[in-house]
Amino acid sequence: MSIIVHKYGGTSMGSVERIKNVARRVAKWHAAGHQIVVVPSAMSGETNRLLGLARELSPMPDGRELDMIAATGEQASSGLLALALQAEGLKARSYAGWQVPIHTDSAYTKARIKSIDDARIRADLDAGCVVVVTGFQGVDDAGHITTLGRGGSDTSAVAVAAALKADECLIFTDVDGVYTTDPRVEPDARRLTVISFEEMLEMASLGSKVLQIRSVEFAGKYRVPTRVLSSLTDPNMPLDEEMKSGTLVTFEEDEKMEAAVVSGIAFSRDEAKITLLGVPDKPGVAYAILGKVADANIDVDMIVQNQSVSGTTDFSFTVNRTEFARTLELLNSTIVPAVGAREVSSDDKVAKVSIVGIGMRSHAGVASLMFRTLAEEGINIHMISTSEIKTSVVISDKYMELAVRALHKAFGLETAPVTKV
Repeated sequence: MSIIVHKYGGTSMGSVERIKNVARRVAKWHAAGHQIVVVPSAMSGETNRLLGLARELSPMPDGRELDMIAATGEQASSGLLALALQAEGLKARSYAGWQVPIHTDSAYTKARIKSIDDARIRADLDAGCVVVVTGFQGVDDAGHITTLGRGGSDTSAVAVAAALKADECLIFTDVDGVYTTDPRVEPDARRLTVISFEEMLEMASLGSKVLQIRSVEFAGKYRVPTRVLSSLTDPNMPLDEEMKSGTLVTFEEDEKMEAAVVSGIAFSRDEAKITLLGVPDKPGVAYAILGKVADANIDVDMIVQNQSVSGTTDFSFTVNRTEFARTLELLNSTIVPAVGAREVSSDDKVAKVSIVGIGMRSHAGVASLMFRTLAEEGINIHMISTSEIKTSVVISDKYMELAVRALHKAFGLETAPVTKV
């Protein structure tokens, strides 16, 4: 008897009728002989509503209290789903993260999972129950509720699947798989039937909203077979037909992989660029800047240091736009005086656009085609970052959609590549 973990996003849980559809789909899988664990998100819009209330009361609310508030969204949806499953005639039991328990560190609003005690879940599965576990949350060593950051239910689901050594983790969302880029930006975007783990990891890290990056990291570390599917299809669709839909994240590059040089275009609108001008060019200066930023639990993305001129250099990096004001405050109050920089320049109206593909490893000229395409559209590049399977650029956010459409066409992503034989 196989263990299958289902994860349902906020849109999938967005109304009583949609919760009933989730219950029907789960009942179908259970009737086929599988043991099922379900990890639901909060109902669509609920987390934003709760956090909005908190910020009306406090402009800079305490992280512990934010987690206490935000965690209630998933708790409500889990209880509602358990009731819907019981109405379908199934034995079902819901648990909050602290009841499982899912152990995390104490980095409130951005906690990381340390371990999962699977004994309670396994006992219920063996008793014939469908187990519903709240996504997005856990508990720290002091017993405080923690949350994993936005999109954290994906991470919860894959982590639970890893702990249970599940046969597969199915991520049900409001799209029917992973696309070459966002269809809302490029109507000719094409659904991928298979994507490599490496490509999915890059796509997630570069702004693709289909899977949270930490969920992909968990899937890769613990080799959890993961599939992205739509929850908006007929819940009574035959299992074999449902399994052929969506996108499979694979860990093996074999003859089934599509032989594309570039598999997708990822982008992020939520970028901000910060440059420290006139930084003394000496050993340890990068750590003096970024060490303090990391200590403040602020994630840095792209980093560029210019060539030294007269003993000084310019040091640029990007952060998420939500961290922009906090980063500037930290730089001006602490870091700039400590390192002796001349001034800080910043721009919170930038975007990141990236091309991703395992085929880039063996094809020369991919980056040059990207740069030529952007140049032909009159788009200036602020920063560049490369790896074996991706090239990213920072550009003005007003050109982001134009860049995505132009690159999608330049790399021929609207048509299916030839399959390896």
